[in-house]
Amino acid sequence: MDGAFLLEVSRRIKERRLHKRMTLQELADKTNVTKGLISQIENNRSVPSLPVLFNIIKSLELEVGDFFEGLKFREPLILIRRQEDYESFEKENTKGFSYQRVLENVLPASTVDVLLLELHPDSYREEVLTNALKYKYILSGEVEYLINGKSFTLKAGDSLFFDGRLSHVPKNRTKESCRMLIVHFYNQK
Repeated sequence: MDGAFLLEVSRRIKERRLHKRMTLQELADKTNVTKGLISQIENNRSVPSLPVLFNIIKSLELEVGDFFEGLKFREPLILIRRQEDYESFEKENTKGFSYQRVLENVLPASTVDVLLLELHPDSYREEVLTNALKYKYILSGEVEYLINGKSFTLKAGDSLFFDGRLSHVPKNRTKESCRMLIVHFYNQK
């Protein structure tokens, strides 16, 4: 199944459970599965079998057709901003301050984790899927990102924003290190 489709299924399950004011344990008990499995499904770390999915939908007091109504295979949110596309501006009543807006997006309340990463030559690691929105700004060097089956090459000054629950792999195929600023936005819901 498509990653974005599964993200939406996970989101709908969690949204409906919270709307009904059910705990993870209550939904697990009604569905005859473990609390851990419900949590993994809601956080897109596990894909439920069809019988489990149908039991969850039934336990949430929904009709299967209603649950899937309007659910589309849509492209996940991945924003690439090239350095030359950054918006330059100055604030009023300032002198000597030149700003460039590299990312502007409305995000839900979240915990923020800011990191610096040095990706050494020929390095590669599959990243752990997290329930976080991820922003990466390339300070120096070059990196290839494989996200949800698509490849993006980013150079110094480029930035990337995506849902960390999507499959993603950074690769440095060059002879120079790549340095990047990373900001993770963890949802507090």
